[in-house]
Amino acid sequence: MLAPPTTHLLYLHGFRSSPQSAKARQVAARVATQHPGVTWWCPQLPPSPREAMAMVMDGIAHWPASTMAVVGSSLGGFYATHVAQVRGCKAVLLNPAVDPARDLSKYIGEQTAWHDPAERFYFEPRFVDELRALECGPLADPARCFAVIAKGDEVLDWREMTGRYPGVRIKLLEGSDHALSDFGDHIDEVFAFLDLAPG
Repeated sequence: MLAPPTTHLLYLHGFRSSPQSAKARQVAARVATQHPGVTWWCPQLPPSPREAMAMVMDGIAHWPASTMAVVGSSLGGFYATHVAQVRGCKAVLLNPAVDPARDLSKYIGEQTAWHDPAERFYFEPRFVDELRALECGPLADPARCFAVIAKGDEVLDWREMTGRYPGVRIKLLEGSDHALSDFGDHIDEVFAFLDLAPG
């Protein structure tokens, strides 16, 4: 039996990022023009991982798990893994953070927002523990995940990323970068995997 098309799509941005990220805007534009009937949500996530997940889970509480999907980039990929585990939905992971509790512990203190340097937030020590609390084991259903991972990622180690997701379909890029500046070259594959409901 064919799986029903995706009717609800959630996008989770990375650390210091926002719904204004290039990838988020590209996905939003494509959903709006080619899949206008799909429910689209790309929230601005608060710095607290606990608050971010509470907001996300509350926002998707009434979404149908069987026809929803989540796309997450970097820290958003870590969050998306958690969402996929809890809801049993499809997930696309773009250079997903594997151990953000370890990696972000050195960013405790005041941070600037990537897309608006005038906007500042404070990354608190307790956020590291909140990240640890969201860690989950091996994916229950690797076939429902697709990861795009760049060997050229200057922030995260591609070996660690691929090692975290055994059994998942992975598109491993020889070059590229953490931001996946060439995301336009891969968006067709992402959307083919997501299988969004037509307009």
